[in-house]
Amino acid sequence: MKMIIGLGNPGKQYEMTRHNVGFHAIDLLAEQLSAPPAQTKFNGLFTTVHVGAEKVMLVKPLTYMNLSGECVRPLMDYYEVDDSDVVVIYDDLDLAPGKLRLRAKGGAGGHNGMKSLIAHLGTDTFNRIRIGVGRPDGRMGVADYVLSRFGDEELPLIRDAVERSASACRSWLDRPFVEVMNEFNGAQA
Repeated sequence: MKMIIGLGNPGKQYEMTRHNVGFHAIDLLAEQLSAPPAQTKFNGLFTTVHVGAEKVMLVKPLTYMNLSGECVRPLMDYYEVDDSDVVVIYDDLDLAPGKLRLRAKGGAGGHNGMKSLIAHLGTDTFNRIRIGVGRPDGRMGVADYVLSRFGDEELPLIRDAVERSASACRSWLDRPFVEVMNEFNGAQA
């Protein structure tokens, strides 16, 4: 089984914020893969779909961003998912809005959701797709910025990035992540 995790915060007030691009990617994948309605377990919302011979779980932790690992670790243990069969999609301040960066491992880069995942999984060697949301201009703190909504000029870039991240995940179901990483990172060089 493969697991695709989108990070974000639950609740209406956070739906369209920068921090929730991972949730948007999961929603799009669920739609594209005609996934059944989601269910709740281990404080996460998830659905499982078959793509060819591959069983794929789409996950949105309901723990709030900073505690994402508290949902993911029990789900991985219960369904016996290996670290190498995981992709995490999340926002990244260090990338321009709409830019994608795929990596097979790495640190948290200051991202609290990733810090929680790394702590609970006990490793940083899992696949990730970072969606650029840009940095605040200095008049706004980082916490307020990631919980703010995108500007009208950013929305098309973000929609495109969410679509490309979903496409990368679908490609990963058929081939090694390193090949997908090289293709999608190279397309933006």
